[in-house]
Amino acid sequence: MNYVHVGINVTHLESSIEFYQKVFGVGPVKVKDNYAKFLLDEPGLNFTLNVRDKVEGNQVNHFGFQVETQEEITAHKTRLEKEGFFAREEMDTTCCYAVQDKFWVTDPDGNEWEFFYTKSDSEVHKVEDSAESNKAEPSNNSCC
Repeated sequence: MNYVHVGINVTHLESSIEFYQKVFGVGPVKVKDNYAKFLLDEPGLNFTLNVRDKVEGNQVNHFGFQVETQEEITAHKTRLEKEGFFAREEMDTTCCYAVQDKFWVTDPDGNEWEFFYTKSDSEVHKVEDSAESNKAEPSNNSCC
């Protein structure tokens, strides 16, 4: 199996392990004093937490999981809300040149995780108000 590797800096290993264990649905395969490693088969992801004294700024835009069906979005959102997370929902939104259903959760260091289902492609980057999609105009702000 091939894995995508993502390593992030965190300030509190225990709370980050707890957060990601709930998000991923599995525990870490390795934990040290300043490090934890999660290995997911679906999707193939090698994800590590690296403890730092301080994490400043948003060094990454966001992370995410693209799913194949709307039902998967609902299932993940329900699962994470049962774990006590607030899920910021964006249904039928136009973002990143696609019409999507999605929701977001935020880890203890402020990194956002997006779970999204792409319904169709779009000719515009972002629609400010999806209910008024006929007024679609590209925005300079990132929606993702």
